[in-house]
Amino acid sequence: MKTYRTYLFDFDYTLADSSKGIVMCYRIVLERHGHTGISDEEIKRTIGKTLVESFSILSGVTDAGILETYRKEYVKEADKYMTANTRLFLETAEVLAKLKAQGAKIGIISTKYRYRIMELLSHALPEGTIDLIVGGEDVQTPKPSPEGVFLALEKLNAEKTSTLYIGDSTVDAETARAAGTDFAGVLHGTTTREELAAYPHVDVMKDLTKLL
Repeated sequence: MKTYRTYLFDFDYTLADSSKGIVMCYRIVLERHGHTGISDEEIKRTIGKTLVESFSILSGVTDAGILETYRKEYVKEADKYMTANTRLFLETAEVLAKLKAQGAKIGIISTKYRYRIMELLSHALPEGTIDLIVGGEDVQTPKPSPEGVFLALEKLNAEKTSTLYIGDSTVDAETARAAGTDFAGVLHGTTTREELAAYPHVDVMKDLTKLL
């Protein structure tokens, strides 16, 4: 794999495993409203989508007002449980530190709220490791829209041709394709190698160490 000047990462299932907290918060809200019999795996398969999209998939509800109620309830639960139940993958800190030492710019593009990512990373990574976080509240249109990537490229003064987008899901692959950047998949999540390889990619990696 060639060396890039800018690396843009998805967060959940790419840099960190927050699936325990995510499942917990979805289950609390879903069961509160009578949506039972939903497996952990079904919930995990929605990671990377917006909260509204995920709740609609999991519950079958399409009413925008009800879904917004679910979203707000999830956020309240996540304020209590998410950070304590999120861990960086074992190689994340080392890989980011080495990329940074090589002079690369590092950004995060996520549907997760920026403040929640910052809360976790403030305890897990040295200050200055991440140059930019684009969270769900920073864009009008979520992934796979390229809006977040374009915003990051602008703020980091980065070129598409020297930027690699790294993610675990087909949503991430679609985002990179829409933005016109190279894409590398990572198999930390529930998406298979075959699913990721169906999209334009420079690599589908077992973990992030391949970036080095």
